[in-house]
Amino acid sequence: MPTERLAIPGSRDVRATLACENGEGILVACPPHPRHGGTRHDGRLTAVADALPNRIDCLRFDYGPWDQGRGERTDAASACSWAAERYDRVGLFGYSFGGGVALRVAAETTVDAAAALSPVAHLDDGTDVAAAVARVDAPLWVGYGTRDTTVDAGRVAEAADEAGGAVETFAADHVFVGQEAAVGERVAAFVDDSL
Repeated sequence: MPTERLAIPGSRDVRATLACENGEGILVACPPHPRHGGTRHDGRLTAVADALPNRIDCLRFDYGPWDQGRGERTDAASACSWAAERYDRVGLFGYSFGGGVALRVAAETTVDAAAALSPVAHLDDGTDVAAAVARVDAPLWVGYGTRDTTVDAGRVAEAADEAGGAVETFAADHVFVGQEAAVGERVAAFVDDSL
């Protein structure tokens, strides 16, 4: 799938990679924690992008300057706005910190699908991600590893289950060693069904 590098318009410096086939819909992908090396090139994000059908493009972006979750939510919302101007259907996905960002933004923005892999229960600024899940007004998917001791994704998954979302577990820790392709296929299948 051809890719294009671009800057997302907005108040912060947000750089992105668009993998596109001029699809009908798009998935905006939020990277993990930038202070722990999270970028748009994260293996879980690229696995999802690679597994998407050609009819769905993927926008992976890097956050602007670190802002404890506040600015990163602004970045994700800006990426969704950019996508909504160009596509009829927009999905939002994130991994780890990015999963928390994606779910919080999905609770405040109109999206057509929301998915999070091993999402944090709280962002660094104290924002309660699990409490926001009930306000997501779109098909919802949360996946996490049963051996994950890095984040409290189980709390977010419980909230998603209570909200009628789909919850899927994997026999994995937080980083899904050796399972990136399988995880990418599961997220892509959800997005394909929802968009």
